[in-house]
Amino acid sequence: MSESSTVTDIDGPVLLFDGVCNLCNGVIRFLIRRDPEGRFRYAPLQSDVATELLSDCGLPTDRIETFVMIDDGECYTKSSAAIRVAVKLGGLYRVAGPLRYLPRPIRDGVYDLVAATRYDIFGRTDECMVPTPAIEDRFLE
Repeated sequence: MSESSTVTDIDGPVLLFDGVCNLCNGVIRFLIRRDPEGRFRYAPLQSDVATELLSDCGLPTDRIETFVMIDDGECYTKSSAAIRVAVKLGGLYRVAGPLRYLPRPIRDGVYDLVAATRYDIFGRTDECMVPTPAIEDRFLE
């Protein structure tokens, strides 16, 4: 899996997330509240649109366990995606930007540790989050 791949014909930034993970859903709700302009778009990894986007990115579509950001025709995963989201969010969150200079194995190691324990610590739901009418236009179908 590469850190970034070229993707064409995408209106982004788009965030692909684990729709049954309580931590992931919490992060998406956090981002929605801090993005009143609706710059970010979202799709659960379990959706057909995410499968198509993952394929376009050259990422596996059968079992992916990472957060993905597609922005300006590029695909970012794991810590690279998280740092890019923080920078795009702006304000105080931009302080995460210099973390990109840490070696990727260290950044992704921390990411993988959280990812490996997320269900145990935060739990999971039986189905993906259903957006409210006020934010449904931010979710890709």
